[in-house]
Amino acid sequence: WYYFRRWRIDGIFNRIHNQLYPEVRRLEGRQPSPSAAIIDSQSVKTTEQGGLRGYDAGKQINGRKRHIVVDTIGLLLAVVVHAANIQDRDGAKRVFSKLKGKFPRLKLIWADGGYSGQLVDWVLHFGKWILEIVNRPKDQKGFVVLPRRWVVERTFAWLGRYRRLSKDYERLCDTSESMIQIAMIHLMLKRLSV
Repeated sequence: WYYFRRWRIDGIFNRIHNQLYPEVRRLEGRQPSPSAAIIDSQSVKTTEQGGLRGYDAGKQINGRKRHIVVDTIGLLLAVVVHAANIQDRDGAKRVFSKLKGKFPRLKLIWADGGYSGQLVDWVLHFGKWILEIVNRPKDQKGFVVLPRRWVVERTFAWLGRYRRLSKDYERLCDTSESMIQIAMIHLMLKRLSV
């Protein structure tokens, strides 16, 4: 635990992630910096471990919300974990603040209807990015695969394969963010070793 805590505080996991990320992009035949991204959140239950939590009335979950931004191949660009009672539009501002200045080619970010409204203008002003809302077709009933939005859902599925991420077991949100980064580091290392 001592070394994990030191590495989390010193930003080692973040540095490892940032070193591997452009290498995996090159392996996929992409530029090191993405030009488009997708944002979404996932509400997860917490345990009796304690720490920050809230109630997401939409999902009926008492716990935390994981906000992630991924590129078009599903690799993590930024993550923020916060109480589940924080609205997507407010949580998005926190995760966008982690993106600012890191990806010079980034121009377009896709999102679902939960991010519509004033956030679209805020994102344009804050980061000079276009936040494009991808809505479900009005006449569609049941499940439908939305263009570009499925990529972030696939990333959540990848993260769900890690037992430590099946719930939020951590006392600190920073620890939860590090666990997500570690899962993504593992995924990228597997791709690079093939």
